[in-house]
Amino acid sequence: MKQISYIQDWENWVKDFHFFIDVKVRFSEVDPFNHLNNTVPFVYFEDARIQLFKELGFMGEWNKPEVNTIPVVSDLQCDFLNQVYFDEALKIYVKVARIGKTSIDLHYMAENEQGNAVFVGRGRIVHIDKNTGKPELWSGHMVERMENIKNSIKI
Repeated sequence: MKQISYIQDWENWVKDFHFFIDVKVRFSEVDPFNHLNNTVPFVYFEDARIQLFKELGFMGEWNKPEVNTIPVVSDLQCDFLNQVYFDEALKIYVKVARIGKTSIDLHYMAENEQGNAVFVGRGRIVHIDKNTGKPELWSGHMVERMENIKNSIKI
């Protein structure tokens, strides 16, 4: 397997994933060669990230009119490991890899039905004030919930 900068030890990295969503590769997501289009994993990452944020209880909070903070993606990357084709069933895993004062690093892994990783990724999410665009500290309860899910404790 190729060296990926954010994965130091593959086995330990993989075993820390607990949260996932299921997706099925749609016809509209493949190219004329029947391969998954290289932009689609970012959509899968977004879907998994949003479901994780819902599980954490953050999406409902961010959508309240009186709340001035929102999450924004500051960077995102994907590393392709194996080919993916139309109609394949995938599990898209997401985990909190690092919690900072105003940002978090999320890691992603897509696995096919045979249990093989087909692509992996990482991204930084920054918690900002939607009016000023400046980074905002995570609240204490947000950090606690992220720590719990990072350590696979039921929320």
